[in-house]
Amino acid sequence: MDAVSALLAEVRARGAVFRQTIMRPPWALRMASGAPLTLATTARGHAWIVPDRHEPVRIGAGDIAVIPGDAPYTVADDPATAPSLVVTSADYCAAAEGVEHAAGPARTCGTPVDGAAVLLSGAFERRGELSERLLRALPAVLVVPAEDGPRPWVEMMTEEVVRDRPGQQLVLDRLLDLMLVHALRGWFDNPDANAPGWCRALDDPVVGAALRLLHDTPAHPWTVAELAAKVGVSRPALARRFTAMVGEPPMAYLASWRIDLAADLLRKTDHTVGTIARKVGYANAFALSVAFKRLRGTRPSDHRNSTPGRRAG
Repeated sequence: MDAVSALLAEVRARGAVFRQTIMRPPWALRMASGAPLTLATTARGHAWIVPDRHEPVRIGAGDIAVIPGDAPYTVADDPATAPSLVVTSADYCAAAEGVEHAAGPARTCGTPVDGAAVLLSGAFERRGELSERLLRALPAVLVVPAEDGPRPWVEMMTEEVVRDRPGQQLVLDRLLDLMLVHALRGWFDNPDANAPGWCRALDDPVVGAALRLLHDTPAHPWTVAELAAKVGVSRPALARRFTAMVGEPPMAYLASWRIDLAADLLRKTDHTVGTIARKVGYANAFALSVAFKRLRGTRPSDHRNSTPGRRAG
């Protein structure tokens, strides 16, 4: 599995909150569900995504917007429209100006009327530590325009969300995953986008090969010289090319990758710190603790105990 696939696996939808919202202008919703990642598209009409500290972004029919982070933001017919409703995880479909309850299709807020915008939005409820590397790199709002290619899953989602059928949640989750993968692929492939260097570097015959070796066997005691020999170039050539494409030297990248892996294992397993240290390439718990403190600012045990549902001890 390549690194991007591994990271995307960590943000797969599982029991995602998904709704179709029908709105009459003027309308604006303040989204404060606390979801770590949200996707939105319009089946009809347009909408503006308005982050608090960034410029508004317009999405049209079929465009996919990816909004990372759990900070509140506004979705509106116009950036100047004031929100009439704060949407939380507890009242995802509450009544508001321009948005009405209806005894209509499942997962639908509002009554279908001519000229109303139809917004489809899905919230991912869980994420892993590895995915943080990717989510931190995303812009405040990532938009992949509809003209980049056909979006059959948007039509499928529009049809599926209004039904109440066996297996519906699983179908919606997988469609949401597909939308996310497509949006991120478009971001990675766009030379004008500010995608992470390591994502672009995966296609490079030299640096991509080195990255795959580091990702596949992080516990190996790598040196730049050995890595260079494995990919068939000199040590200085690999060091220069790797740093230029990824943005940091090979061993610095490996250290951060190991710590991300360790952070994920600390939260997801009950393995001892010593066991996790050896799994990710450190000789013992002390060596991992020193590296973890340097890169994360906290000890492995404190990171583990900060996980919701875990008790310190």
